[in-house]
Amino acid sequence: MSRGHEVKSVQEAWMEAEAEKELRKKPRKTTEQIDYEKKREPLELSRTRIARELAETKSDARRGQLRAALAHLDAEIQKLGKG
Repeated sequence: MSRGHEVKSVQEAWMEAEAEKELRKKPRKTTEQIDYEKKREPLELSRTRIARELAETKSDARRGQLRAALAHLDAEIQKLGKG
């Protein structure tokens, strides 16, 4: 085995060990936590987008629609938090 290959193998082993150590440090999420995040994330993203659009729009009719959408999203997020 060449010396360069030997060094690479040691480096790879060290990097793998470090990656495993990092995985052990992070707390594992429960299935419920993962499901909650999967449901909440798109709601939060939509809320951010609609709030930005509300800040930029000049139409009163559109503002009303966006406020209603925000209220709906807030209610869904709140329901999700209670569940």
